[in-house]
Amino acid sequence: FVSVTEDLVRRRAEHNNCEIFSLEEISLHQQEIEKLEHLDKWCRDLKILYLQNNLIPKIENVGKLKKLEYLNVALNNIERIENLEGCEELKKLDLTANFIGELSSIESLKCNIHLKELFLMGNPCTEFEGYRQFVVATLHQLKYLDSKEIERSERIKALQNYPEVKWKIREQEQTYLLKRAKEKEEAQRKMQERKDEKQKQMDCKLGFDSPDSPQEKSNHAEGDGEQERCRTVENDDEERKFWEEPTPYTPESRLETHRYIEEKRRAKDNIRESKKRERTAWTLVTAEGKVLNVNVPKLHFSLKDDEENNQVILDLAVYRHLDTSLLDVDVQPTYIRVLVKGKPFQLVLPEEVKPDSSCAKRSQTTGHLVVTMPKAKEVILAKQKVSASVKHSDCNTQQKNTRRSGQIEKLEVDPSKYSFPDVTKIIQEKERTGQGPIKLQPQKVTEVKR
Repeated sequence: FVSVTEDLVRRRAEHNNCEIFSLEEISLHQQEIEKLEHLDKWCRDLKILYLQNNLIPKIENVGKLKKLEYLNVALNNIERIENLEGCEELKKLDLTANFIGELSSIESLKCNIHLKELFLMGNPCTEFEGYRQFVVATLHQLKYLDSKEIERSERIKALQNYPEVKWKIREQEQTYLLKRAKEKEEAQRKMQERKDEKQKQMDCKLGFDSPDSPQEKSNHAEGDGEQERCRTVENDDEERKFWEEPTPYTPESRLETHRYIEEKRRAKDNIRESKKRERTAWTLVTAEGKVLNVNVPKLHFSLKDDEENNQVILDLAVYRHLDTSLLDVDVQPTYIRVLVKGKPFQLVLPEEVKPDSSCAKRSQTTGHLVVTMPKAKEVILAKQKVSASVKHSDCNTQQKNTRRSGQIEKLEVDPSKYSFPDVTKIIQEKERTGQGPIKLQPQKVTEVKR
């Protein structure tokens, strides 16, 4: 069963910075709580407590809440009023639409001298003859019963007939309690029948799902589709029978309905999970190690080769309002893989990239996923080509401009188009000059060493 947990109380105490010891108001409605506990120890300063629309069968563990002024336990499975004597400041009590048939249990509220408002609408006791007169005469401190003000004349009249009304109430109460005892027995019997039937179905299923021979396994596999259809039909029949079968409105039937709905929900969740596990995995890499292009989420994309910045850019058109936590990006040297809500998008890259230097961002305008991947091979391109017939003055001008701009230009040289001198045959020249002052033009004689 579901009970009040510390985690639940802290989550519901967001308005108090998740501090529970100083809580003055808390709402625990529609939490499927089946047992009321711990609040009298954790939240001693509570003044307002909302517990409507749960499955609480008994009022308990609230007697130490001395400051409690308003308790709402409407739409639960409560059958008698009890354990509220310690709530000294209680002013308003809402027990609408429960199963209170023991009307005499309201006498326990005499101790709550500050109680001004009481709601009992929708309980079996409100069908008793003399119900309102009995409550008005029993609880003198009340100002309102079921949203209707109690006039002074009404109270006087109720007190005058109190002994007779009290006797009638006791008689009707005994009749109701006998009826409730039979309802409990019937509910117990039906519950046992359903349990036995479920166990029988489980045994049959286990016996059918455990074939002894491979041939039986093969036959079983072939009939899986037919069995699934039959099982669906059986489940539909069972569900129709459950909802169409008339049952008395009792705490047991309400609890059974809740558990049936919860069981169906869990079964659907289990089927959904098993189908996810059984789903064939997408082939992203072949047995030979070849990476495939895959686009399971069927998203538009563009792959741009940014030569100027020496990088590859992927623009993947993911949904604008898709949570980024549902995207998983994996960049590898030769391919990129993106999981979009578990569905793979994989693309082989035209060139090897650097995974460690890559980055992924979401576009603020379109919501697209933009992945920037620097190329692994660094290429230096010449910004300007210089021909061999450049004048000396132009070279000087270019050098000045280069110095002025502070940039260094590198030239690409093709060795096949240029020739270099053979330095191995270069030798030192010896000069001899003729004798006499008349010899104006000296004759050069070169000796070659061999």
